[in-house]
Amino acid sequence: MEENRTEYVMKDIFDCMEEGGHEQVTFFRHDKSGLRAIVAIHDSTLGPALGGCRMIPYSSTQEALDDVLQLSQGMTHKCAIADVDFGGGKMVILPDSSPIEKSPELFRAVGRFVESLQGRFYTGTDMGTTPEDFIHAAKESKYIVGLPEYYGGSGDTSISTAMGVLQGMRATAEYLYGSESLEGKVIAIQGIGKVGARLAGLLLAEGAELIIADVHLPSCLIIQRMAPESVEITTTHKILETPCDFLAPCARGGIVNTSNIDQFRCRAIIGSANNQLENDQCADLLAQREILYAPDYLVNAGGLIQVAMEILQKTKECAEEKARFIYEMLLQVYKRAEQRQISTCQAANEMVEERLEKIADIHRIYLG
Repeated sequence: MEENRTEYVMKDIFDCMEEGGHEQVTFFRHDKSGLRAIVAIHDSTLGPALGGCRMIPYSSTQEALDDVLQLSQGMTHKCAIADVDFGGGKMVILPDSSPIEKSPELFRAVGRFVESLQGRFYTGTDMGTTPEDFIHAAKESKYIVGLPEYYGGSGDTSISTAMGVLQGMRATAEYLYGSESLEGKVIAIQGIGKVGARLAGLLLAEGAELIIADVHLPSCLIIQRMAPESVEITTTHKILETPCDFLAPCARGGIVNTSNIDQFRCRAIIGSANNQLENDQCADLLAQREILYAPDYLVNAGGLIQVAMEILQKTKECAEEKARFIYEMLLQVYKRAEQRQISTCQAANEMVEERLEKIADIHRIYLG
């Protein structure tokens, strides 16, 4: 009798790597801790790869692979445009149980495998993981970043990420309205997680009016209690079509796609989520609707800058000063897009490619 089974076929991994220009993809497995993980290194032209470790309930290995490939490519762009000498990488953990189970042993196994890459890849917290998780990983590897301050690290990167998004909003306000002030601006935030909540607090301090949404209603209620007269709560779907000055996607990616692009009623999109656009065509469609798009890999680079400065053993003040660079760089992106009549996404991508080409040429000089 023929055995009943479901055959799962993945895409050819080398085809996937070639499509995105990736250098290396490594799969890791450790049975006793339940670890199954993938590390993708996209481009090491600027230096060793740097990117967080994500742990979410993927529906399949293919979905996890697609995510790690896309995210690592985004990290190359982020490092290049933020002017830090690291390449793009990412790690994803595929939980083998639901709900997700963490353990010190699982993260020690993560550290062990990261160490085996011998400095080609640095990692730390991302969606689904915390700095405390990586205390265990750091016992096995010296290539773990973003650890808590009490453990010798630079602390919570969500603070720096939110500050970077705030800088992006100030630059956008300057470009659109002639003043960087956010007072009285209506800003819609989709996702009140680690970064979204911090961003909300910063914006209230700036005098902005907020419309917020999250699948976890208590998170929204906490923000509303901070300033009841300035915070309105809506749903995660309705917020996309809410009239506002700026829309800030601060949850998962792909929020802007060809099926919903006509719904947006904002003047600009500026948020912390990675890969906000389904594809580059969306940037052109937004431009046609006169919606300004702030490339996500630039405005959410604050956390990356923080951990890069941690690796280089620079001060916290140095990291904060470097994060202010986001303001000036975003204005350059906007002006380049305007002058060349191209999307802001294309303008930013061109600036990334130019920096990679210049550094690749410099690295041709033999050091012995």
